[in-house]
Amino acid sequence: MKKLLLASAASGIVAGGAWAQEVNMGVLLGFTGPIESITPHMAESAELAWAEINASGLWLGGQTINAVRADSTCIDSSAGNAAAERLITSDNVVAIMGADCSGVTRSILENVAMPNGVPMISPSATSPAFTTFDSQGTFFRTAPSDARQGAVIADMLIDRGISSVAISYTNNDYGLGLADSFEAAFTELGGSVTISDSHMDGRGDYSAEVGALAAAGGEVLVVFGYADQGGAGIIQSAIELGAFDTFVLGDGMRGQSLIDTIGPDLDGSIGVSPSADGPGMQMFVDLATAAGVDGTGSFAGQSYDAAALLALAAQAAGEATPEAIAANILAVANAPGEEIMPGELARALEILAEGGEVNYVGATDVELIPPGEAAGTYEEYVIEGGAFTRVQMR
Repeated sequence: MKKLLLASAASGIVAGGAWAQEVNMGVLLGFTGPIESITPHMAESAELAWAEINASGLWLGGQTINAVRADSTCIDSSAGNAAAERLITSDNVVAIMGADCSGVTRSILENVAMPNGVPMISPSATSPAFTTFDSQGTFFRTAPSDARQGAVIADMLIDRGISSVAISYTNNDYGLGLADSFEAAFTELGGSVTISDSHMDGRGDYSAEVGALAAAGGEVLVVFGYADQGGAGIIQSAIELGAFDTFVLGDGMRGQSLIDTIGPDLDGSIGVSPSADGPGMQMFVDLATAAGVDGTGSFAGQSYDAAALLALAAQAAGEATPEAIAANILAVANAPGEEIMPGELARALEILAEGGEVNYVGATDVELIPPGEAAGTYEEYVIEGGAFTRVQMR
């Protein structure tokens, strides 16, 4: 990240040696908690977009974006609300890239962002409940709804000839929403769910939960949890007790830390995570790699895209205010306009400064549908030899 920070600092210097005005934008993610292993590359990906913006010198007449990080914790709504409050009242951020986990994101949205009129673009809050929630134009997301993810996983299992499963889900909005959407889609396709049971994060022993899952039976165990928390604990216990040997993983379970924790026993397990198959994703990965950022990690592309959209919306409006940014996000995310890919943000800024239109495609083939969420595609993967290997896109 040293190169990014230097580029950002250098871009603050304008003609005559004066410093351009700096505008604060928030990066509100779970730097501690159950997704802390995937959070760093999400934050770095967002900041990569803003460093690209700053290096161009074209944003709002030479102004620069300063990224201010805050910890949502992913699961502690009180801590997440307090972090968001500090971003808005103390750091004066005009927009927030985040939050991340659905429950804490919803709490921050309702209790902090909406009352203050500050827009949020989440790269990873996937609860179906956001689709019908009226955020008064303040909430957007670059990750698709779990209603879509549940259907994709159901299709994947039926295609593989798996017709009977047990489900363990983390006891929060994300876990319950994904479990419900998957069960509805799977049973509609003729599959059966032997048990759908919640687990609590942060426990040291999951033998009781696994015992109930094993008693119910199923060809595989579907785990909708977190790679650094109860989801990993459920899998570890299931392996130790000989309850299941193949696992189906939701997007919150994709993290190298899971493979490092479980080891070879995880080989053969399958899962999905939001991704894209167009040229934009490879362009982003190349851009990220050159900057020392892991562009292949979960929600990395979505984070870059979320940050880019916030900056481009301000450019389209001609000012970096919460109201102006919120009002222009959908305009820069969708057609009409020139398509903009990762690494082409300077071109987008030029077009918008001249009064033109852009259609931001980005890393994840961005297309925001009402009320401001991604339609989305998913990567189906299998774990082989200690790595996530793509099977196909769905």
